[in-house]
Amino acid sequence: MIRELKTLIAVSRVGTFAAAGDKIGLTQAAVSAQMQRLEAELGLSLFDRSGRSAILNKTGVQVLSQAQELMRMYNSLGTTPVGNPCSVVVSVGAISSLQRSLLPDALTQFHQQNPEARSRVIPGLSMELVNLVDAGEIDVAAIIRPPFSLHSDLRWTTLASEPFRLLVPRNAPKDDWANLLANQPFIRYDRTSFGGRLVDRFLRGMHFAVKEIIEVDELEAIIRLVENGLGVALVPEVATHKRWPAAVRAIDLGDHTFHRDVGLVHRARGSLSEPARLLTNFIVSVAGRAGKEKEMSKKHGAEPHRTTQ
Repeated sequence: MIRELKTLIAVSRVGTFAAAGDKIGLTQAAVSAQMQRLEAELGLSLFDRSGRSAILNKTGVQVLSQAQELMRMYNSLGTTPVGNPCSVVVSVGAISSLQRSLLPDALTQFHQQNPEARSRVIPGLSMELVNLVDAGEIDVAAIIRPPFSLHSDLRWTTLASEPFRLLVPRNAPKDDWANLLANQPFIRYDRTSFGGRLVDRFLRGMHFAVKEIIEVDELEAIIRLVENGLGVALVPEVATHKRWPAAVRAIDLGDHTFHRDVGLVHRARGSLSEPARLLTNFIVSVAGRAGKEKEMSKKHGAEPHRTTQ
């Protein structure tokens, strides 16, 4: 039955027997035969068949959730030490900034409410994590919004819209941000990342010829390099940001401000296990609370190191 369950999961992701067959290397007839065999073995009808579509009915959605959990258990055979109780595993991917900021509080709440559950955090770049969600290897990913449309069976939930600032050493000349960007050594946000693509698009759109000296993916490393006086950089003000280091100034780009959206990519809620849905809700809740706290901080003037020059 393992083979049939894998096929059921594939059908749920793409919506038709033909497309599922293309994805897993079977003919449409073979996929149809497997689904009929699965329904016969379970004694249940799993689909509302309409034309070429194969839409899971209420029973099918329930069986799908159970099938996904069975496949997780099957794939982890031999990896759980003897004597440890078998538990639900939720896999969540995250870019480094979100892994450090939002995930700890969300995971704490999740495990406090689900003491029997286990979670696994997979680090990576946004593109890599989108592919893992699409392949069904992880449940959800906290990433920068891709600059392209997601597949029809994937969903996007925005957590925050983060404005980019020009970060300069505190002793940099008191000059217009455009002049600083054009004349100071430039530390570039890695162009292979979604955030780096936004910076690259901004520079090309503004026709800036920067004096690039280094390209880095890790935001904390970029900030540290600016702090050390190596150059200037365009970096996002992350959702959980409290204040910049004392050795730097963050300059507002005014009407030219651009943003990166961070959020969650996942499958339709009906395709997620209950623990995965719960963890997703906790991440959304933590992000919302962080956004409110940041707004309150702004109202009380708790960001002394930002300038608007």
